[in-house]
Amino acid sequence: MIGVAYAANGAAGATQGGGILSLLPLVLIFGVFYFLLIRPQQKKAKEHQQLLSDLKKGDLVVTSGGIQGKITGLTDRVVTLEVAENVRIKVSRPYIMGMAVTAGDQGGAACTIGGG
Repeated sequence: MIGVAYAANGAAGATQGGGILSLLPLVLIFGVFYFLLIRPQQKKAKEHQQLLSDLKKGDLVVTSGGIQGKITGLTDRVVTLEVAENVRIKVSRPYIMGMAVTAGDQGGAACTIGGG
């Protein structure tokens, strides 16, 4: 009877060590998600915020809808773009996706998103 009690006690000790080791794959999966998904997304968001804060009059930009224009006015929330001669539109600042690169700057491409 005493041998059974020692065997039961030994089995309980083995499960405690296994409990900690069973969390290791979960921690590793979280680490992979952090370095492959979360961290790059945070870096990209930070770069986009920097781009939005550095906007100034005269910059050529591209919106998320693909509209290209020259900045003629800026407020905290709205950017006024001149898309053609005497044609201006207002766009919310977060919808500016990047700086427009003209054909002369890129070496043949009509217009692409640059800066990142």
